[in-house]
Amino acid sequence: QMQLAESGGGSVQAGGSLRLSCVGSAHSVSDYTMGWFRPSQGKEREGVAAIEPDGTSSYAESVKGRFTISRDDAKNTLYLQMNGLKPEDTAMYYCTATDDQWVPPGRRMMPSSYNYWGQGTQVTVSS
Repeated sequence: QMQLAESGGGSVQAGGSLRLSCVGSAHSVSDYTMGWFRPSQGKEREGVAAIEPDGTSSYAESVKGRFTISRDDAKNTLYLQMNGLKPEDTAMYYCTATDDQWVPPGRRMMPSSYNYWGQGTQVTVSS
């Protein structure tokens, strides 16, 4: 069973940057579709970014051009580089993975598509 541990959260001013990390254990992150989620108004969690085993990435419209999801297979680690942070990006960020090697594009930002979750790392952006 995949276990996930996030780190890298913190407090920054608007316009700043943070890089979140998620270390996987028991299995290789390159074998899984993985993503980053955060809570939002009206939803339990909203998808921020996702990456397929072949490297194909997807992003929420609100973070396109500012966030980048990537993976270091040698370190078995998933990353989320966040630039141009805004106060509305303030949230707990969760790393997630699914056993499915391919998730349909329309489902990659849906929490129900994933079955492994980390404990989360807090990001706070002040204006």
